[in-house]
Amino acid sequence: MSTYERIQELAKNQGMSVRELGRKLDIGDTTIYKWRTQTPKIDVLEKVADYFGVTLDYLTGRENKNTIPTDDDLDDMIDHARSFDGKPVTDHDREIIKAYLKGLYANKN
Repeated sequence: MSTYERIQELAKNQGMSVRELGRKLDIGDTTIYKWRTQTPKIDVLEKVADYFGVTLDYLTGRENKNTIPTDDDLDDMIDHARSFDGKPVTDHDREIIKAYLKGLYANKN
């Protein structure tokens, strides 16, 4: 699936056209349509990714998971983890782990 097709699908799932999305993001009515044949500028593609809460890797087809983990997702992951000594993760450690994981995800984009 192309970048354009992924964006078109995300927009459709929110009940809007690609043209409406372009207007909403103040990037122009036809900018996204051009991505069928042209490579998008990274700063504009970032606006789209931020709007939908997805990664640039998802929009460009480098990964298939279309969302950035939420705090709840991270909490679920951490709840399944144990500290090295087998005890539950403390609240303090939980916040450190969440900050670390968020940083990794942000750097991936």
